Amino acid sequence: MAEPLAYSYYDSPVGPLLVTGSTGLLRSIRFATEKRPQQPPAGAERDDGTFEPVFEQLSRYFAGELVDFELQIEQPGTDFQQSVWAALRTIPFGQTTSYGALAKRLGRPKASRAVGAANGANKLPIVVPCHRVIGSNNALTGFAGGLPVKRFLLDHEQRHAPAADGQGRLAL
Repeated sequence: MAEPLAYSYYDSPVGPLLVTGSTGLLRSIRFATEKRPQQPPAGAERDDGTFEPVFEQLSRYFAGELVDFELQIEQPGTDFQQSVWAALRTIPFGQTTSYGALAKRLGRPKASRAVGAANGANKLPIVVPCHRVIGSNNALTGFAGGLPVKRFLLDHEQRHAPAADGQGRLAL
């Protein structure tokens, strides 16, 4: 029998985040700034203790101390969506890529719009860093939490990124 779905809220620098999942398994993160109101899933029960590892890692991320999340996640999707979401997790902290470049990396150079759609279907922003994908002209494009939140996340990562050769960094 599957564990019951739980939810909680995390107070982040970009506003409250609605987090859902079950013991040891993160299923979604939602922003208060999304167009649709933030609501826990039907039948889910509030359980703050379930998300202690998530909250600890989010706290470390927002403090600039964590660059890679180590959480068990569950995000159903098509094979193509799964490949995009896996590719998102390979974009280094503090760096960005374009939809087109991501499509090429996946061996589908003409699929930048499909990459964008899969990116938009990501239910685990921040942990699966869809905010690191930008337009080919370096423009910030769609983000569930809104462009100000996307800009905040990118600026935050730029400030806290480990020293590197500067490749792929976005000057905002």
